[in-house]
Amino acid sequence: MSAPGVDARRLAVDALVRVDEGGAYANLTLPPMLERSSLSDRDRAFVTELVYGTTRMRRSCDWLVDRFLPDPSRIDPTARAWLRLGAFQLAFLDTPPHAAVGATVEAAPKKLKGLCNAVLRKVSSSLPVEWPSDGVRLSQPEWILQRLTADLGAEDALGALEEMNRPASVTMRDDGYVQDLGSQWVAEAVGAGPGERVLDVCAAPGGKATYLAGRGATVVAADSRPGRVGLVARNAAALDLDAHRLAPVAADGTRPPFRPGSFDKVLLDAPCSGLGALRRRPDARWRIDPDDVDQLAGLQRRLLGAALGLVRPGGEVVYSVCTVTAAESLDVDRWVEAEHPDVVALDPPGEPWRPLGRGALLLPQAAGTDGMYLLRLRVPDAG
Repeated sequence: MSAPGVDARRLAVDALVRVDEGGAYANLTLPPMLERSSLSDRDRAFVTELVYGTTRMRRSCDWLVDRFLPDPSRIDPTARAWLRLGAFQLAFLDTPPHAAVGATVEAAPKKLKGLCNAVLRKVSSSLPVEWPSDGVRLSQPEWILQRLTADLGAEDALGALEEMNRPASVTMRDDGYVQDLGSQWVAEAVGAGPGERVLDVCAAPGGKATYLAGRGATVVAADSRPGRVGLVARNAAALDLDAHRLAPVAADGTRPPFRPGSFDKVLLDAPCSGLGALRRRPDARWRIDPDDVDQLAGLQRRLLGAALGLVRPGGEVVYSVCTVTAAESLDVDRWVEAEHPDVVALDPPGEPWRPLGRGALLLPQAAGTDGMYLLRLRVPDAG
């Protein structure tokens, strides 16, 4: 008779190999794999914890096992996945050593049982460890740690990265839509209500657009990717928001097909590095490159410049990103101030947000939310 969790561990390793070697996204790959399985709800939750956690803590797990390998570079991807899985259970799930090692060895392929048994027993006996660096302890690429330290200071950077290594909490709106509380605060900051016409420039998957429509605004929910527009439409339909209240459209925000001055308010929740939302995207830290931040900042400026031309005189634009880098927050504010000196910055929200430039920063550790930046702008009145 198999030990408890053997099938769950085999499915978890299958998913890990697809993510690490096949380039698959964990949040897109794992759900259909679970649906096709015959695992219980409890085991499905366990698989999710294993896959997301092992992916998130990959660098830490590699350091734990590589100390006991004669040549780590010769370990094949499947063996690497099994060793990471075992190390994650031992170091971060507090699974009893006999259970973590025994079940992992039993679940592993026959040719890997000896390796897993030998290495994981050594990992188990070495715990707790003194990590060689914060980057290894937090399982972050060095450039992310260095960049956030430079932008936020060491204390806030470490606090943010530690918070984002914890599983994301689930918050549900009054209408039943699951949405991070920080994202709800961004939508609330738009301040749109009945009778107002609002454009959500990068609306998918539709959380903020449906929030605004649910409060009486007429919302055009745009996105440049047609497939993602369909996702907005499905989410709107699930909330019984008809096309008169929320209209999903495919549109490029850098070249918007709307008349200038045709909206009361525009929300630009811009594409960004996502370095404030790493807890929700376990593989994101391994996908983004340092140059991506600056390239995205350029895109953000183009989108914001176009958005400013879409609101009526006296109208407002809200700029937000789910990241905490200076290039995508403070530097964007400085760009607006230099390129659009007639645009006025409105008061930023109060605590748990903190002032940054003329906007506000929400660190993940401030309220257990995603990390975000928000900037509220008003274009000049006519005349």
